[in-house]
This record gives sequence, structure tokens and C-alpha cells, in this order.
Amino acid sequence: MEFKEAKEKFISTWGNLGSLWGINKAMAQIHALLFVSPAPLSMEDIMEALDISRGNASMNLRGLIDWGIVYKVNVAGERKEYFTSEKDVTELSRQIAKERSRRELQPTIKILKEVSNIPDDGTKATQEFIKQTKAMHDLADMADTMMHRLVNQEQNWITKTLVKFLK
Repeated sequence: MEFKEAKEKFISTWGNLGSLWGINKAMAQIHALLFVSPAPLSMEDIMEALDISRGNASMNLRGLIDWGIVYKVNVAGERKEYFTSEKDVTELSRQIAKERSRRELQPTIKILKEVSNIPDDGTKATQEFIKQTKAMHDLADMADTMMHRLVNQEQNWITKTLVKFLK
């Protein structure tokens, strides 16, 4: 397999996986393209490479910037906007985990806590509902706590290492 074919296969596969992660195919493909590009790309470069419209590229770039995994960069002598992706896979995974927690787990935990704290009217249906929603709340809360510890542990490790180098 040659470079061009491998690159297209990676971008296509990443795009298909995006739908499983809750983002659209074009957003995932833009991220994949920027992730493997050695230099920042303009919106026109992205539109041409992926054969997508300006509106589609613009909307999805904004979304990726909101996720904190794509950045605008200045290119000397250019008036166009250029974009690049986070290249460090560890930092990329940390940022995605933080955003997924904020967007998905934390709202779910809040709702599960609310619905599991209803008054127990003594019926089996209510008792089962409370029991199961509390169990689901505890599981989601534990997963969120573990994810935050992992994300923050990596951050602390990086910080400690940088401080050692600066001494």
C-alpha cells in the first residue's frame, strides 16, 4: 500500500469511527486529515482534500476547536486561516476524555441523581426504579471519577517532570 492510499484509508476509517463516538463523519475526517498533516492546512486545503463544502468545513472546524483538539495557527505572510490538530496522542486522548466527561457523563450523572432521589411510595416498581437508577448513578459517577484521576495524574506527571527540568 502506498502513502496516498494509506492516508485515504486512515481518514476514511477515522471518519467512520467518528459516528460511533458521537461526532459526524466529516468532523472526524477533518480531524484525521489535520492529525496526519505535517503542516497546518487552510480551509480551502481541507475542502479540496475531503471534497466538502465551505459551510461543512467551517462548522466542523469550529466544533473541533470547541473540543480543544484543533487550533487556528498563523502562517507568516498568509491572510488565510490555517488549522492544525493536537499531535500528542496522550494529550489528545486527555482532551477528548475531559470533553466527553463534561458533555456526556456529567449531565447523565446529574439526571440519574435527580431521578433516583424520588420519594419511595412503597411500591415494588418505585423501589426497583430507585435501586436501579442509584446503581447506574454510582457506576457513572465512579467512571467519571476514574477518568478524571487518570487525566489529572498524567497532567501532574507532566508538571512534575517540567519542574524537575527547570531546577
